[in-house]
Amino acid sequence: MSSAEQNVNAYGWAATDLSGILSPFHFTRRANGDNDITIKIFYCGICHTDLLLAKDEIGMTDYPLVPGHEIVGQVTKVGRNVSKFKVGDKAGVGSIADSCGKCDHCDEGEENYCPKVNWIFNGQFEDGLRSYGGFSDKIVINQRYAVRFPDGFPLDGAGPLLCAGITVYSPMTYFGLAQPGTHIGVVGLGGLGHLAVKFAKAFGMKVTVISTSPAKRNEAVEKLGADSFLVSHDQEQLQAAMGTMDSIMDTVSASHSLLPLVGLLKTNGKLILLGAPAPPPELPILPLILGRKLIAGSACGGMKETEEMVDFAAKHNITADIEVVPMDYVNTAFERLAKNDVKYRFVIDVANTLNPPF
Repeated sequence: MSSAEQNVNAYGWAATDLSGILSPFHFTRRANGDNDITIKIFYCGICHTDLLLAKDEIGMTDYPLVPGHEIVGQVTKVGRNVSKFKVGDKAGVGSIADSCGKCDHCDEGEENYCPKVNWIFNGQFEDGLRSYGGFSDKIVINQRYAVRFPDGFPLDGAGPLLCAGITVYSPMTYFGLAQPGTHIGVVGLGGLGHLAVKFAKAFGMKVTVISTSPAKRNEAVEKLGADSFLVSHDQEQLQAAMGTMDSIMDTVSASHSLLPLVGLLKTNGKLILLGAPAPPPELPILPLILGRKLIAGSACGGMKETEEMVDFAAKHNITADIEVVPMDYVNTAFERLAKNDVKYRFVIDVANTLNPPF
């Protein structure tokens, strides 16, 4: 077969320049290979990373860019070597499109740390085809990089688990934070933060939400089930809470000081950074030394962890709080996302609202 015969037509919405404005776009995906599955996309979440790359705010975007890495849908085709899925299964795809499959990270199921990891969009496969994301009608993916969703799991609220969900679940389990009865602080109540609260409560932890906005108290405590709420700029509240937390998960990407957070930790406490503020914060060395405290970072998660996370979320009925929008609303959603005007994740109803561009 020629390469043209092997590949398949697809369509979606893409950013083509620094404006970050998306518009209908026709492109090519590879054919379904022996180890691949094809997924008809039902829903795709909108993450802040999609916005950053659409506008090239990280300085690494290769246009045209089809964003989207919180992808859920139904398997429509399987390769002859596929054993993990069958046609009709519900499946999801997160950030990872490919990896070397041979290094220590891949052997441990930590493909996200593979030196040759290829992300679901803004990358390129070995055959020269670009990787495009989930703001599109279909995706072809090696079975290794897809996860199966149990029957009955709400797919619209499940999509964000493949980015925001695994990003909070991975450090909770890897760093040993998820111990029943221990006290965790969650900084920020956005897409990551609200899922961190849900997972922590499912693990049986005591949760304090730490926020700059007093108006989020009721949301955190009454709706999401946090045990307490702390206003980060209230010095009286901060002093009363010093040395009371076993761990803190910081989900905030805006610039802020780490010193008060380190002070909230008990001796041997752990502060896990999930955001990437610019400029980066100063490191408070002395409080770390005197309290034998740890500051660490964590990326999304590999496929082994992602599958564990989906199973755990299904068992405990954890889904993201979402606002479902049509495909042609995506540019407005980007504008609102830049203003943090969403509770807590936009999800595109791809299957019902994506129309072919031509």
